[in-house]
Amino acid sequence: MGDEGEGPGCTTQDGPQINQDELILAQQRQIEKEISENIALVGDLEPISSLNNEYSTDKIYLEKVKDLSIKYKYIRRTRPDGNCFFRAFSYANIERLLEKKEEYNEFYKLAENSKNRLNIEDTEEARKELHMLFNEQGFSDYMVVYLRLLTSGQLQKDQDFFSCFIEGERTVADFCHQEVEPMYKESDHIHIIAACAALRTGVRVIYMDRGTAKSCTEHDLPEGCTPTVHLLYRPGHYDILYP
Repeated sequence: MGDEGEGPGCTTQDGPQINQDELILAQQRQIEKEISENIALVGDLEPISSLNNEYSTDKIYLEKVKDLSIKYKYIRRTRPDGNCFFRAFSYANIERLLEKKEEYNEFYKLAENSKNRLNIEDTEEARKELHMLFNEQGFSDYMVVYLRLLTSGQLQKDQDFFSCFIEGERTVADFCHQEVEPMYKESDHIHIIAACAALRTGVRVIYMDRGTAKSCTEHDLPEGCTPTVHLLYRPGHYDILYP
């Protein structure tokens, strides 16, 4: 049996015992605070070569950065907060539409309830406005929530197709309520395919991991699409790429 008096909130001969759960939670909150203060929701354009700084001693990743630089010029980083796919996808999709007025108007019809509409008569000013808006927590999170709900709706609309991708006994509705709609829940293939279907577009995801191949793996989602948005995936995180 364990010693009496050593449970959470109890005291020992050395004084009050630290509650480990509270300590872990405090550390987590501190990490989240540091992330919030030091990493923008959506960053500025950076050259692909900036990735070399992260992997200066890792030969496997350096080879993959080299391969990536052949196909892409820039990267735009997003905050690693569990919303990175939805934030990156929303930003990249709207950014490309700034130069495609007809497609932009079609997209706007999907979002008639949104309170903000960018003025795309001046594309350069619109880009600045887009970047500013996506770095305002309220607006940026609004767009994430909006796309999460669109994705959930698409999954449930096409549940006969998507149900085979869901493990366990959960229904598509259960999966949406638990894994799609809540903020800070990470995304997988099923989220991406449904989001693309909802916005009638395609994504090319470039996978960079510790696999032994010198080149990165590419996946177009949905399969066979012509991708309009390019994302870099590193385990657990998405950033935006620019050809």
